Amino acid sequence: MTAHIDDPLASLAEHCAGRRIAYVCADPGIGIFGTKGASVHVQAVVRAMRRAGAVVEIFAAKTGGRAPADLVDVPVHGLPSQPKTDDEGHRLTAAGREAALLAADAQAGEVIAAAGHFDLLYQRYSLFSAAPAETARAAGTQVMLEVNAPLIDEHATHRTLAHYDEAHSVLQRVIAAADLAVCVSEPVRTWLTALHPDARAVVVPNGADVHRITPRDQPRLAGETVTLGFVGTLKPWHGVEALVEAAAPLLAGECRVPVHLMIVGDGPLAEQVDERARREGITDHITRTGAVNPAQIPGLLHQMDIGLAPYPAEAETYFSPLKVLEYLAAGLPVVASAVGQLPTLIQHEQTGLLVPPSDPTALRQALVRLIASPEVRARYGHAGRERAVRRHSWEHAVAQTMAALPPQTKGGLSTEVAA
Repeated sequence: MTAHIDDPLASLAEHCAGRRIAYVCADPGIGIFGTKGASVHVQAVVRAMRRAGAVVEIFAAKTGGRAPADLVDVPVHGLPSQPKTDDEGHRLTAAGREAALLAADAQAGEVIAAAGHFDLLYQRYSLFSAAPAETARAAGTQVMLEVNAPLIDEHATHRTLAHYDEAHSVLQRVIAAADLAVCVSEPVRTWLTALHPDARAVVVPNGADVHRITPRDQPRLAGETVTLGFVGTLKPWHGVEALVEAAAPLLAGECRVPVHLMIVGDGPLAEQVDERARREGITDHITRTGAVNPAQIPGLLHQMDIGLAPYPAEAETYFSPLKVLEYLAAGLPVVASAVGQLPTLIQHEQTGLLVPPSDPTALRQALVRLIASPEVRARYGHAGRERAVRRHSWEHAVAQTMAALPPQTKGGLSTEVAA
């Protein structure tokens, strides 16, 4: 973990002001202007750099939608995207798509070279992209590699990874080109350095946009409906099933005050959630928004009273949960499973309550405590907001990242290695 920075914007300005920065996202599954958490991450890093006076250009394989108003003036350069068919129109297999991306990587380097000289290339790690970092390095540009997940293991376990050895080779190449790798959690850093002991890596967790996400003006009064809120993809490793099981009795009237559940997001468990609601007779007490544009998140958080992150015991521990940081920024008390990075983000009985994972009973009991006390909710929420502003803004995250970069020589290459 890097050291805390008291004045992140001043620190960022020191490293960014007037510099030309290329932000590279060659992952064909991430639309930089889409609705995924990764999309939010991309936009937030770019915003933080621009607030500090950097001139940023984006290089991406997928846009995923229209740019938000504050980023519409950022130049966006297209990178090779993931093909779905071959030259004869036949649908490619997963292995075929991987091979096409590997073959197109050199073209991505050419796109970078054609855009002129940059002071820094900031690349989000993807499985089959090394040429942008290598091209920048050869031109004397500093290179930062952002690593958000152990992608090789993740794809090999949960998806398909036909070109396993090639993915390892790409990782080796991009690490060799990078002055520094910034990892979102210690497990990610451990994974990276176990595979490549020579990797220069630090840990900087995700952040929250404390400018766009703020507490609502008026807290709930005693006796008013209390809204439980969940933001995220409806997949098993987000704990959606335990959430519905824990909340069902509360929604059905177990508490003295009305309780509502708002689920923001979509995914494969959506139908299961709806079916459970029908069986329990609580459909009218659940709002499920489906996928939403990130611009809608601040307003939706204002409708919530408690933020939920009920990750199960079998959840991977390498994540740095955006939703929890956004709950804190919105001034919401948080009820979360005590797994992964969460015990370092949530201070038990100060900014929220930590419960054992995969324990609907413990989750329900924690919710009952907070539902019963508007005063405690307000106190936890206020403390969480203060902590988000003081320690977890995107300016803090990106300032820590930039401060960890080694110094440069005349040509732009590092003279030291960050620990």
